Amino acid sequence: MVLLVSLQNRERMSMNKRVAILQSSYIPWKGYFDIINMADEFILLDDVQFTKRDWRNRNKIKTDKGTQWLTIPVETKSKYEQLICDTIIANNTWPVTHWSTIKHNYSKAPYFHTYKDLFEDLFGQCRELKRLSDINYLFLSEICKTLGITTQITWSMDYDSSGCKTDRLVNLCTAAGADVYLSGPSAKVYIDPEHFSNEGIVVEYMDYSNYPPYTQQFGVFDHYISIIDLIFNEDDGAPRYMKSFS
Repeated sequence: MVLLVSLQNRERMSMNKRVAILQSSYIPWKGYFDIINMADEFILLDDVQFTKRDWRNRNKIKTDKGTQWLTIPVETKSKYEQLICDTIIANNTWPVTHWSTIKHNYSKAPYFHTYKDLFEDLFGQCRELKRLSDINYLFLSEICKTLGITTQITWSMDYDSSGCKTDRLVNLCTAAGADVYLSGPSAKVYIDPEHFSNEGIVVEYMDYSNYPPYTQQFGVFDHYISIIDLIFNEDDGAPRYMKSFS
């Protein structure tokens, strides 16, 4: 089943609880916040293996030379099977570098100065944080507030659950009291919906297609960059360019 309508616009005929489960990501794109907003509870699945060159500790912004990665340095040597929640930051200088890069590239964005103090403070707080999960949570929770998203955010570690892949997701949904599991579309390759239906849980898939473009700096439009690009360019109009608010 593909989710084609937003949580705000859908007339809910029952008290179904919709849960989404994803690994935490560093200042992720707008679609990540859409899936948070469409859920009643959003579970951060951070007690799973950290993967290199992934969205857990990096994301992209636009610059006049094209997109640029912002990557949080983490300790990985001899930690081949470390969990995301156990991943430690390698140094505390990266917040200064990331914030400097963001300022340089977004200082002329229409609403950069509206949010300058907020993000400068967030990056300042990051200098005191040692774990990747804590940094990701800090940005996720504050950006949700900025967008007006009130979904409850919890951790997979909050629940007594076990299993791999589909079984783990089903167990988390059951523990959280979910009637509906909202999944990203890429999970279709490994999710077995029958496991969910056996527990009375309906599976819905997020639809990330046909996002409207917005005013964006630096050449060809790019949907797949950090949410900060949308915020700095559209201010409180940002939700108009997201699916869960339409």
